[in-house]
Amino acid sequence: MKFKASATAEDITGTLKNPQNFQYGEESLLAWQEGRLSADIVEEQQKVKEAELVVFQFPMYWFTVPAILKGWFDRVFTQGFAYTPEKMYTEGIFKDKKAILSFTTGSYESMCCPDGINGDINIALWPLQNGILHYCGFQVLAPQIFWAVEHVTEEARQNMLEGWQKRLEGLLQEKLLTFAPFTSFDVGAGFKLKKEVQDSLATCEFGLTVGHHVGKPLPPDNQLKATV
Repeated sequence: MKFKASATAEDITGTLKNPQNFQYGEESLLAWQEGRLSADIVEEQQKVKEAELVVFQFPMYWFTVPAILKGWFDRVFTQGFAYTPEKMYTEGIFKDKKAILSFTTGSYESMCCPDGINGDINIALWPLQNGILHYCGFQVLAPQIFWAVEHVTEEARQNMLEGWQKRLEGLLQEKLLTFAPFTSFDVGAGFKLKKEVQDSLATCEFGLTVGHHVGKPLPPDNQLKATV
């Protein structure tokens, strides 16, 4: 597609509100409201609007998405279209849609464990699955990870694809990853966890999520496996 990764003033057609002090978020929101976003952004937004499930397929680069996919998020998930200050997380705009990360790695799974050299993959996934997908309201499915694809045999790679194909057949019926609901936070207190929620966690062995651990050990595989 040769999708442009950088978010620039070229994404807005017509006159800018404040060309002397260009603010992408403000200008893109206004352009979305007035139908002045560039054609490539509008085309991608339409795909998202029509989708029941969005699969983000990518090779993991430096523990995150490649620049072109990050640019896709930056440009396509504009304020107004993907989120507002009032509509985010479990109250988000895409709360009736599902999303999943499906990605390949250069590392072996053993390297991305809590005691592995790369550290816990759950922590790396939190900004993507919570900070982007869940933030926009998506119901997030457990990620599909193809470990160390360049280092395994052709037979192993074929087995990975067959496993993914089988999973896809029932994907929409799978249980979801667990995130803290929007109602657990006190808007008037700076969006911090409500006291009653924190009190309920006092006797728990683990924190609520990877990001909301409240000083406790992280819940195992919170970003890898759905709650049974």
